[in-house]
Amino acid sequence: MQEISKSPSREGENKESEIYDDKLDSNIVCEEEAPRTAMTFSSEEEVTLYYMNYARHMGFGISKISSKNGDEGKKYFTLACSRAGKYVSNPKNVLKPNPITKTQCKARLNACICSDGTVVVSSVILEHNHELSPTKARYFRCNKNLGSHIKRRLELNDQAGINVSRNFRSLVVEANGYENLTFGERDCRNYIDKVRRLRLGTGDADAVQNYFIRMQKQNNQFYYVMDFDDESRLRNVFWADARSRAAYEYFGEAVTFDTTYLTNRYDMPFAPFVGVNHHGQSVLLGCALLSNEDAKTFTWLFTTWLECMHQRAPNAIITDQDKAMKNAIEIVFPKAHHRWCLWHIMKKIPEKFGRHTYYESIKTLLHDVVYDSLSKSVFMEKWERMVESYELHDNEWLKGLFDERHRWVPVYVKDTFWAGMSTTQRSESMNSFFDGYVNSKTSLKQFVEQYDNALKDKIEKESTADFNSFNKVIPCLSHFGFESQFQKAFTNAKFKEFQLEVPAMMY
Repeated sequence: MQEISKSPSREGENKESEIYDDKLDSNIVCEEEAPRTAMTFSSEEEVTLYYMNYARHMGFGISKISSKNGDEGKKYFTLACSRAGKYVSNPKNVLKPNPITKTQCKARLNACICSDGTVVVSSVILEHNHELSPTKARYFRCNKNLGSHIKRRLELNDQAGINVSRNFRSLVVEANGYENLTFGERDCRNYIDKVRRLRLGTGDADAVQNYFIRMQKQNNQFYYVMDFDDESRLRNVFWADARSRAAYEYFGEAVTFDTTYLTNRYDMPFAPFVGVNHHGQSVLLGCALLSNEDAKTFTWLFTTWLECMHQRAPNAIITDQDKAMKNAIEIVFPKAHHRWCLWHIMKKIPEKFGRHTYYESIKTLLHDVVYDSLSKSVFMEKWERMVESYELHDNEWLKGLFDERHRWVPVYVKDTFWAGMSTTQRSESMNSFFDGYVNSKTSLKQFVEQYDNALKDKIEKESTADFNSFNKVIPCLSHFGFESQFQKAFTNAKFKEFQLEVPAMMY
């Protein structure tokens, strides 16, 4: 990725902005002095800044409405009240007209640029046909101004992963109120969008690819694949950093996969592969941005992920009930135990039976059948009794679940190692982890940059847990030798889970 932050054009822009900010704040003339004919200024910029200061003091906005060349090398221009002119509204729905700001206000300043560069005010109209409000003047576009130090702070906070809303609120607190700011939250958001484009380049696909190339130069174990369509448009992206690939060697036996999290303005689902590490924390094992959620796309992704992980397929994988995922898993991971997310299934009970006369009884009984059946025979017996009691033979949803019971009922999947997972909540918790860094309006190129910051935060949390297990010892509850063995072998988080069983066994 190109280092654009040191670009000459950016530096020039900042210097020009600093000069302009200083001039604007210095009040070239006394704010009470009204414009009058024959006033002389050294440049067009100077008279514009003068009229802008006057307008801000009086409580109106200004804009340049005309400019033309005259005789003998002279030029003429007009600065007018921002409510000058007539606005013609042509809304699609006549019952919902657009708001109008134009009132055909005649207040203005006409000026002439002489051949020697000086500017002379040729005529002035001071009267307005609308109310003026000095306290509201800061909202006019011409008075919106982001100082150079504010711009720098916004950029640094954005790179640190602080969203625009928090960024802006801190500025409000520092300025001791909104009324002391010369800009609003939208101005900050627009500036950050502009900076992101400058920082990462113009094209999303090019910016993402440049980012991947840079990451691979830093560590040759960084793996990525970009999938383009026939018209060379970016379709799908997969990547896994060196740490994710190394973590898969240890924690890749059971994973969850979920695509419910939309991260960017193009509605490309973020699809993370998530496992559980030795502290019980979610660990990222690769991720993708997908343009479609069909079997073909999932097959491409799973095949790509398998290649990244040296053709070592997971032993167990948890997803939701998506048929396209199911078909792709059967093709790419034929020997893997595929489990459906139990939480997604159980949360559909109100939707499927909410209008049933005996809804509460069916819900209670279904929970008992699913969670409290200790053997397959007990499950079968309870299920048949439930169907008979409430005449649910024709319920297609229950039929489908029963046919696929080996994918979701706890008693049918208990012989497989799932690393303590029964739902895709690991994926969803990983999604929520990224929430502090990206949102629904995050662009594709911004996402991959913020992804890096989010991952560093995740690594720091794991390092902290490593230190706690290294530095702290959880006392044993009993004198059993096996408990002290586990105390030495397990991390603190896992030893706490084991210790829950010790009192249960003792008492």
